[in-house]
Order: sequence, then structure tokens, then C-alpha cells
Amino acid sequence: MLKRRTVLTSAAAAGLPLVLPELALAQGRKDSIVLAMALEPSPGLDPTGGAASSIGEVTLYNIYETLTKIHPDGNVTPLLAESWEVSPDLTTYTFRLRKGVKFHNGEPFNAQAVKFSFDRAAGEKSTNKDKRTFANLTTRVVDDHTVVVLTKEIDPDFPFLMGQATAIIVEPKSADSNATKPVGTGPYRLENWVKGSSVSLVKWDEYRNAANIKLRRATFRFIADPAAQVAALLAGDVDAFPRVTPRSVEQFKGNPRFQVVVSGSRAKTILALNNGKKPFNDVRVRRAIAMAIDRKAVIQGAGDGYGAPIGSHYPPSAPGYVDVTNVNPFDPEKARALLKEAGITSPLELTITLPPPPYARQGGEVIASQLSKIGITAKLQNVEWAQWLSGVYGNKNYDMTIISHVEPFDLGNFAKPDYYWGYKSPKFDELYNQYKSTGNPKDRTRLLADIQRLLAQDSVHAFLYQPQWVTVANRGVRGLWKDMPIFANDLSGLSWGDASKAA
Repeated sequence: MLKRRTVLTSAAAAGLPLVLPELALAQGRKDSIVLAMALEPSPGLDPTGGAASSIGEVTLYNIYETLTKIHPDGNVTPLLAESWEVSPDLTTYTFRLRKGVKFHNGEPFNAQAVKFSFDRAAGEKSTNKDKRTFANLTTRVVDDHTVVVLTKEIDPDFPFLMGQATAIIVEPKSADSNATKPVGTGPYRLENWVKGSSVSLVKWDEYRNAANIKLRRATFRFIADPAAQVAALLAGDVDAFPRVTPRSVEQFKGNPRFQVVVSGSRAKTILALNNGKKPFNDVRVRRAIAMAIDRKAVIQGAGDGYGAPIGSHYPPSAPGYVDVTNVNPFDPEKARALLKEAGITSPLELTITLPPPPYARQGGEVIASQLSKIGITAKLQNVEWAQWLSGVYGNKNYDMTIISHVEPFDLGNFAKPDYYWGYKSPKFDELYNQYKSTGNPKDRTRLLADIQRLLAQDSVHAFLYQPQWVTVANRGVRGLWKDMPIFANDLSGLSWGDASKAA
């Protein structure tokens, strides 16, 4: 999913150290860690209540747990479920649940909690961004430690979906207050949240595998400004910065104090177009915009070269990928002709609304320059993350925006008529429904290719690139994810080692 919001204090903006003495002592004991994120969770700490991926970055596998767990290599293993069985037609999953597990408030984890969580995610008042997925589920309690989930749509990736932040298991009595007082079954509890600055988690000693959790405290600091990100790392105020701005990476590569991890992703960075308003309801205009953009220049300017061009809403690292970058190749002359064909002869003035992440702000400058060469004047409008969520994502009040969609399997968003980009296509809906109801692997792969081609031909967006995420960390930090099929900062595997040795 989607990105996040950060508010910097004046000290952080100046790149000054913000670590308190007690945190410095904790770091000295090597049982604490300070991680940094570009954006703060919004609107709260319940990943079922908002679209921002930053919520799960703090809470998934730390505060909350899921039936399954996704690993850096994309592999899925049991978590709250000990095991599961799937019917031959891939529509019925029987989960055997762990016994003796409880929530932070002392309530037991059981099949009733699973049913409550999934029914809540599908409910009328649900704001879960995967509400459609849960609306297609029927959850039945067999006994306290067995639950059966029936799905109307065939999806071989269902165990993967059950490990994402939107599938967390919540405690029924505390669910409504999870945004500010999160209660889960994970190894950490919320200690403190200083809005605009940091979130601190502390180890839960009653966790079932508490002896295996090496870190007693973890603090997430929110630092949006690239210069401040670098300053915090160099000053030692931050121990690890997953998904740091790539522009800062070179100065850390040769520094023996740090390790640099370049991770693959399933993300798609796009110039999203508001298909529901003029002139974007004309495919010729959308194609013109796509053809005006040199993807390689955008990757260099927005991601400092860390990325691969894409032509549809599907990344090269995902199974079933087809290369459709040639459907809308970089061709300014053809772009100008398409605009003329669409009846646009005078300069076209549009706005690109940009959320805070550096890839968006930097990419906006590159794209505005490229669009100017085909007669489009693109005004850049910088907004904070909360404004982006309410104005762009919530109210569809935008022309164009640059955003990374980080969910691995999110093609279903194009079948949502009320989704923020306003795309409506009966042909896509038909293809997607066939894909979701087909069990044969070869047929699914063929349909997946057809879906990618249709999105490219419809030029729903200007599809830009699959980003690579970069983590810069103290050389002594162990257990960092190498690849990132989802956005998570899994604290359960982190520890400190000998900083003089390679991680």
C-alpha cells in the first residue's frame, strides 16, 4: 500500500541529535535500538484502520500478529496458526491455532478472535483497505483452536495475504481503541508515542517466545528531510534506517561504521492519473502523458538509479510478469500528436500533488520538466501525508500524484469503482474476475498477462518503475531484512553483534 506522514521538530530539521540520555545508555547496553522512518503512522497504530503502510512498519509482527508470517524471501510460514490445510479447489482453508497464546490485556487468543477480526475487517464500518478481500470470506469456528475460512475467490496466494498487516488478529474488547492503545499478541507493547517525533515499543515479558527476543526496547523516529536522515545516521542517533532516501547512500558505502543493504521489492511507483475527471477521462491524454516520460531519467532523479522500468501495475520480480514497457514508450513527438488528436491545442495546465517522500518530490521535478516539452505545464503542489490521505486518496481531489503502491498483490484496486484513481473498465472487471475464479496455474498466468497488457493499453497511469529499497544501519545490527516483499520492520529477529565484523 501507500506511504506515510512525518512532522519534524525544529531540531530534527536542523539535523541535531534528539536521542535522550536514557536511550544512549540503552544503546550502550545493546538491548535497545533506534530505527528511523521517513513518515509517521497515520491516522493511528491500527493497520486495519488506514491505508498508510507506515502503520504496519511499526506494528506488524511487533505489536500485532497474523495467522501466517511473510519472510524476506517471500516464503510464508505459520505464526498464530500452527498449520493449515487447503481443499483441492483452493476455496477452503482450515487453520489449526496455537494454544496458550494470549493478548497483551490478558485475554485468550482463540478461534473466536480470528472470526471477530475477519468479520470486523469485512463489516459495514470497516476502513480496512483490503475490505473487499475479507468481504469474500466466511469464517467458521470449529472449536477454540480450529477455524475454517471459506473464500469466494480462488487465490493461491491466500496464505501470503493472511500474513499482511490488514489481516492482524485483534482482541475484541480492545479493538476499537487500537489506533491509540494497540493490543495484540506480539512480542512488543506500545510504551510511548510522541506525535510528530517517535514511537517507542517495549518487550512484552509474557510473550510465548520471550527468551528469543533480544531487544528490550525499540524506538522509531520519524525523519522526512533527507539531510536530517543523513545527519542522524552519522551522529549515531539512529541505528538503522530502512528505506532511507537513496540519494544519501554513496557516502555510507565506504564507511566502516555502516552496512548498506539494497533490497528487492514488489512496489510500483506510478504517476497516478485521476481517470474520473477531464482531461484524464480521454485515453489519448493519458497515453500522451505516459509517452512524455523518460522512465530511466525518472529512476535516476527520483531513486538515484535504484529501480527498474515498468509498463503496468506489476513488478518484474513478481511471478507472471510480462514486459509491456513498449506499449507506451518514451516518444515526445507521438505524445504531442496524441494531445492534438484529443483536441488540446493550447498549453494544458495541470497539478502534480506530491506527498513528502523524497522519491515523490524529486520525481515531480523530473516529470514536470518532461511534460513541459509536450505542452503541459505541471504545477508542483507539496502536501503533508495527512493532506494526501484526505485530499487525494480520500476525496479524489487531484490531477496527478506520484506514489509507490507497495502491496504485493493489489491489482484488485483497479476493480474498485470508488478507488481514488477513478478507473472503470468492464473489460478489466471481467478479466480480473476470471483470474480470481480460475484455479489452473497456466490459465491464471495467461489471464495475469492479459491484465497487465490491458492496464498498459488503457494507460490508466504513467507507470514508472519498481523501486529498490536501501537500508543503512550500524555495522553491528543483525537480522535486517535483505528483501522486502512487504513493508515491515520485524524486531523479533534483530540483535546486536560485533560491529567490527560484517553483518
